[in-house]
Amino acid sequence: MSTPARPDLPPAWHRDLQARLDRPPAQPRLPLHWRGQPVGSVEPAWAAALLRARPEAAALLHVDAGTAALQGHDLDTTFARLAVAMRAAGLAGRWRDELLAVRGAGGAVLGRVERAAVRPLGIATHAVHLAGLAPDGRHWLQQRSLDKATDPGRWDTLVGGMVPAADTLQAALARETWEEAGLRLEALQGLAHGGRLVQRGPAAEVAGGYVVEEVDWFRAVVPAGVSPVNQDGEVLRFELADAPALARRLQDGDCTLEAAAVLAALLACPH
Repeated sequence: MSTPARPDLPPAWHRDLQARLDRPPAQPRLPLHWRGQPVGSVEPAWAAALLRARPEAAALLHVDAGTAALQGHDLDTTFARLAVAMRAAGLAGRWRDELLAVRGAGGAVLGRVERAAVRPLGIATHAVHLAGLAPDGRHWLQQRSLDKATDPGRWDTLVGGMVPAADTLQAALARETWEEAGLRLEALQGLAHGGRLVQRGPAAEVAGGYVVEEVDWFRAVVPAGVSPVNQDGEVLRFELADAPALARRLQDGDCTLEAAAVLAALLACPH
């Protein structure tokens, strides 16, 4: 594969990217605990709105002046009931019937929670991205569908998605690669782990939400003559962009935040 010249993104752009990757909450948040273990955070006003709308949630979520605590002996059950109350109150994200892992401070899995509940509860999530290259060094990009809950119509890496509680990182990568691009990992060339980044910041798609997400990204070459074909309706189209065109998209703010971080890292390293 040829190695075209890589454009340098301006230092000011990189500084802005880093600032956007680590933003404070829009409003102060209370730490959220279960049995003394930190699992997330909530906005006091959001919690108050939930308890007003769904008084039964008081048996699941206790809030005082300085902290919030989940109630119950089984965390999965508590989260399941709390997510239903949040949905009924209109205080959850888009419902997905997808469970994500909830980890304690040491990284151990404590339970599982519906994806729609994670942002208002400030629960850390795990995502995986695949940056796809053509043999000539151009970059495969996807344009997100216009009905996506987050960043509709914006440009993204070839593949990206959450890691569900039931999946390993590799299994999630394989599933997302097929669902979003119609590609099998074994058909790609030079698949390798590229790096890891962390994003923190207010979640625009849901009131009172806060994103805490660790992203593992991979890189691979899509063989000549092979084109991605979306399978799940979540991609509007795919595009091949050379390095200068990709740099322009990044500087124009056309890409999602996670994709910008991944693609900037890819541009900075040899292919």
